[in-house]
Amino acid sequence: MEHGWLLASLVVVPVLAGLLSQVFTSREAELETAVGGVLVTAGLGALAIGKVFSAGPLFGFSRWLFLDALSAYHLAVMLVVFTLSSLFALRYFGEEVREGRLTLAQVRTFAGLWPPALGAMVLVVVSNNLGIMWVGMEATTLVTSFLICVHMTRGSLEAMWKYMLICSVGIGFAFLGTLMIRVAAKDLPLDPNQALLWTNLLANTGALAPSLVKAAFLFVLVGYGTKAGLAPLHTWLPDAHSKAPAPVSAVFSGFMLNTALYCVLRYVPLVEGATGHTGWALRLLTGFGLFSILVAAAFILWQHDLKRLLAYHSVEHLGIIALGFGLGGLGTFAALFHTFNHSLCKTLSFFAAGRLGQVYGTHDMERMGGSCTVAPVWGIGLLGSLLALIGMAPFCLFMSELQILKAAVDGGNYAVVALFLAGTGAVFLGALGHALPLALGKPSPAVVPAPAGGLDVLLVAGPLVVLLLLGVWMPGPCRGVLEQAAAIVQHGSAVLPGGGR
Repeated sequence: MEHGWLLASLVVVPVLAGLLSQVFTSREAELETAVGGVLVTAGLGALAIGKVFSAGPLFGFSRWLFLDALSAYHLAVMLVVFTLSSLFALRYFGEEVREGRLTLAQVRTFAGLWPPALGAMVLVVVSNNLGIMWVGMEATTLVTSFLICVHMTRGSLEAMWKYMLICSVGIGFAFLGTLMIRVAAKDLPLDPNQALLWTNLLANTGALAPSLVKAAFLFVLVGYGTKAGLAPLHTWLPDAHSKAPAPVSAVFSGFMLNTALYCVLRYVPLVEGATGHTGWALRLLTGFGLFSILVAAAFILWQHDLKRLLAYHSVEHLGIIALGFGLGGLGTFAALFHTFNHSLCKTLSFFAAGRLGQVYGTHDMERMGGSCTVAPVWGIGLLGSLLALIGMAPFCLFMSELQILKAAVDGGNYAVVALFLAGTGAVFLGALGHALPLALGKPSPAVVPAPAGGLDVLLVAGPLVVLLLLGVWMPGPCRGVLEQAAAIVQHGSAVLPGGGR
């Protein structure tokens, strides 16, 4: 169905909100305008997502804009992360405004870039044209770079430039991959303006040049994999996550990494179709996933900074997600499930780390002991999120990791099973050694206990309840959404209402 203006509004509204925020001279008004733009976009997004899962894919503007089950699922995760992070931004920056530690210029930078960052990520997931998808991904780099250094310090500036340089090089590789796909499709009977549309390429995978498609996927995987934080392309990630303000770190880890991996997923059915479904692309994802888990495990053991610890958990969990997609079958379903689980959990963990960092005046874990005593709400949030991140039952991350493990066992991939258990086992022991002193250790007498408000309780209790609930019970509609999205990754087609394809 033609829903061009609805899809376009998901990009335009947040950009307009960012521009509108610059009109105000009140720091509170600027923050509220930026957050308001995110909330309006979330409402429009919910409408579009509902239409997809009730009536099928949406198209707009000569099919250049497109929302199917896979992109709608990622859009839903994105809007959850951005909505929660925007509410937390009011709390986080509001505290700094009240204490006079945040200038009007800093607030203006954040408010002007925060909603457009959402718009850029939305553009990625609603683009049917692989070239426009690349443009959206590049825009996320340009817009979010300056969000890293809202608090202007030597460390944040260094992290910003490192992020911008490494990710821009990576996106350059993805651009070459996009051009190669276009060359691979040069003999198809398609209008030049329609030749890079994913739906058109998918309908003609058998006519694509396999060697060019393979080469394109290598460039795309390296390029977008850099932005996704897959090892060994992750080197920008610990600095950017640790130096950015907590709401920005939450969005970086909670969804921006997923955006980049989503771009890779769009190429998987194209490669598999062009190469006769040999599993060539899936083996590459499996390799990158396992390597990311093992690299993250090594660094997690020796971390001292809380936000850097969480950053390496991002590397680990994006590796787990990539591994799930690489295994296929149940692994694809589990990887999509893990995408939401990790996003929600990591959003909460960065909220807790940011708020506790304000209370303690540091992110050095050796000086942050006893958080459950000093700030009980945020201390419980940090402990709960860390336990979930290391795969403690009955949190839902345990269930999705268990499903990925089962997929590996069912496929007879016993070497994968051994490496997966070794990496996640090391993470479990190392992170648990950090989590218990953080929550239950003896706090410094110099730290002043911090009271919590109603919004604090909501931002901690809401995600924790969902993480626990999905660990013991998955509603039927949620399972249906995941199955439809998984079918697109595996076969390029979604299961539509009524059982058709």
